[in-house]
Amino acid sequence: MNEILKYFPHLSEEQGRQFEQLGTLYREWNEKINVISRKDIEHLYLHHVLHSLSIAKALNFKKGTRILDLGTGGGFPGIPLAIMFPECQFKLIDGTGKKILVTKEIATAVGLSNVQAMQIRGEEEKEKFDFVVSRAVMPLPDLCKLVRKNISNKHQNAMPNGIFCLKGGNIDGEIHPFRKSIEVMEISNWFDEEWFKEKYLIYLPI
Repeated sequence: MNEILKYFPHLSEEQGRQFEQLGTLYREWNEKINVISRKDIEHLYLHHVLHSLSIAKALNFKKGTRILDLGTGGGFPGIPLAIMFPECQFKLIDGTGKKILVTKEIATAVGLSNVQAMQIRGEEEKEKFDFVVSRAVMPLPDLCKLVRKNISNKHQNAMPNGIFCLKGGNIDGEIHPFRKSIEVMEISNWFDEEWFKEKYLIYLPI
């Protein structure tokens, strides 16, 4: 939790309480349904919550923004972003029912009324959103092809509508087709922990 306050010191009391609850809730649920690897659960705030919040460093979503979290797993990056942006609407989807169960239960437990979690594949999702967020679910060309249909053409934020994708390691191959329009942000420019070296936030306007 200290990692969150270090980089986001101006949280409301409610947001602080919600972020604090995540630690206990994810540990409890992870005992029943494994959504985070056993050894990684000790680094929940750094590797999952703070990692997800790098998107909040790139763009301060305006009130009313609609965001789709594709392949949310246990709720990342969607749940931390929904806490950070309570006036935005989030739809979190995943094809695995157990993961969506955990996501729903945690969103309800912390009181997130701006989150809808559904077991549905990306191909089946028909709604329109301002942004799609994703955490290393699939190669960027495949992701772009899949969600292009879901990006609204009405823009309301400081950056045009599109995709925010969290990636690590060598990303040269998958970003090459988009090299003229893509923006690659090094997360280590925002967060100074060693773990964030060679971790990237990719933004692709659609």
